[in-house]
Amino acid sequence: MTKEQVIEVIKKNIAMNLDDISADNIDPKKSMADLGANSLDIIEVVSCTMRELNIKIPRSELAGIKNIEELADRFVNNMDKGQQ
Repeated sequence: MTKEQVIEVIKKNIAMNLDDISADNIDPKKSMADLGANSLDIIEVVSCTMRELNIKIPRSELAGIKNIEELADRFVNNMDKGQQ
């Protein structure tokens, strides 16, 4: 799965969990907090996305991520490791 495809999955989960947000209007360079997500929203989006991508990453490894694009990079790197 490409980074762009992972970003689309993240955007879909953001749109499903946040009111008044369309996946088409989400800029991957922004953080979920920039889009109005609280900490519980962020956990739900991350959990739903990891479930959909069939990956597991400890929450502690996600702590320093600044935006959606960095989250997608982390997910892609984890998927690449699982295929080796």
